[in-house]
Amino acid sequence: MNKGIRQALLVIASISMSSIAITTAQACTTVLVGKKASTDGSTIIARNEDAQTAWTKRFVVTPATNNGETNYISKGNDFSISLPAVQQRYTSTPDWTDKDGTFGEDGINQSNVAMSGTESATANKKVLKADPFVKTGISEDSMLDVVLPFIHSAREGVQRLGKIIDEKGAAESDGIIFSDKNEIWYFEIGSGHQWAAVKVPDDKYAVIPNQLMIGKVKFNSSNNYLVSPNLQSFVKKNHLTTIKNNSIDFAKTFGTNEKSDAQYNRPRVWDGQRYLTPSKKQTPQQKRFAMFMKPDKKISVSKVAKVLGLHFNGTKYDSTGKWEGKYRPINVPTNMESHIIQFRQDVPDAVSGIQWLALSSPDTSVFVPFYTDINNTPEQYKIGTNKYDNRSAYWTYKETKTLADPYYNEYVKKYVRPVQSSVNSELSARLFEDDQLAQTIANPDQLTQMLTRANQENANIAQNEFKQLNAKLIEVSTTKTPIVQNTNL
Repeated sequence: MNKGIRQALLVIASISMSSIAITTAQACTTVLVGKKASTDGSTIIARNEDAQTAWTKRFVVTPATNNGETNYISKGNDFSISLPAVQQRYTSTPDWTDKDGTFGEDGINQSNVAMSGTESATANKKVLKADPFVKTGISEDSMLDVVLPFIHSAREGVQRLGKIIDEKGAAESDGIIFSDKNEIWYFEIGSGHQWAAVKVPDDKYAVIPNQLMIGKVKFNSSNNYLVSPNLQSFVKKNHLTTIKNNSIDFAKTFGTNEKSDAQYNRPRVWDGQRYLTPSKKQTPQQKRFAMFMKPDKKISVSKVAKVLGLHFNGTKYDSTGKWEGKYRPINVPTNMESHIIQFRQDVPDAVSGIQWLALSSPDTSVFVPFYTDINNTPEQYKIGTNKYDNRSAYWTYKETKTLADPYYNEYVKKYVRPVQSSVNSELSARLFEDDQLAQTIANPDQLTQMLTRANQENANIAQNEFKQLNAKLIEVSTTKTPIVQNTNL
């Protein structure tokens, strides 16, 4: 999550955390899982979107159009571009207001291509002196809307975004994810016009903080790497690094690895990797972590959800306990939504893509599975602002977080986890049943109606259960008073 007004408003809800010296107020954590590293052959991409403690995210679907070319102008920074005549249907999770841009963040289009962006990062001063960011270049607020509706594969997503940066420039340093049934690509912006993308190895995963992470980039190896057209000459001309074996270390050349990264970024990589590859002994103080790792065991959607909710659980660094080191955890009060996008191999294309959404902080929320071959989204996901509204899905899950936090270690174990487990089980069973039903419907319009209806039912089930949980948390919280009534009176 990046920039502008969101930078100014981003507050980590801790006095200690606010003392960290960061060059820009950044957030988000990304998880990528190759299809041979997942339990069922799915490609899985995921990210926490973090910025504010009370900011509704919505879930919407934009219909396909064929109305001729349109001129897009960002409300965030006046970035403009002419968009193609044909636009595919796509889902997204925009802000409740588009005053400073839409910030669509994540979604799936009708070609079953997914995009998630962005993972905010920082480029170093030497690079930016040679190629500064462009004030009206492409930035996070507009990225999804001008890329996702027009691509037909993950690789094509890299190519389209790269071309836009080549021609228009970039306003900030970001990481962006593209996926389809077969591939995952991770794209990083290193400066105003320089970028690189790497294909995620099928048998590995990645946990990425707010830091450029792509290491080795090999020129003239387009099967696994795609880069800006003049990256090699740019590096040479500006004496940024030595090119060895026709390759460079992109993160080392363009990124940072400073004291702020040691506090804010690298520990999150350690936390995710220790959970997914516990056999690898590392420390949060390491100066660098491998971007891609093999998991000790295959990774499921539920494991990814667990990573997105980590806060150094069970260690002395746990932010709900001693919180030694005051390292920035993956799960924070400023989580606004968390998404996991899964493309399954063993079902028809119409139901292959699932956009799992957990509003507010994933540790105390629940990931609801949503189909994306739809013509509408659940009503409670289309409402809500920065003011409390008990009808809104976002505010239901934010209320859970707010009520559980003061007595976290008691309430989460005793009340939140049982409800999460129950809802997860019910939603998983319903997903299986809906998959089977979908395969009996031959008419595309009827299938769309059925999937749209299934999404609404799943949203209702989860929200109703959490509303009951919230009522219980309020009841038990009333007993937490230091003033005791004298029963003899």
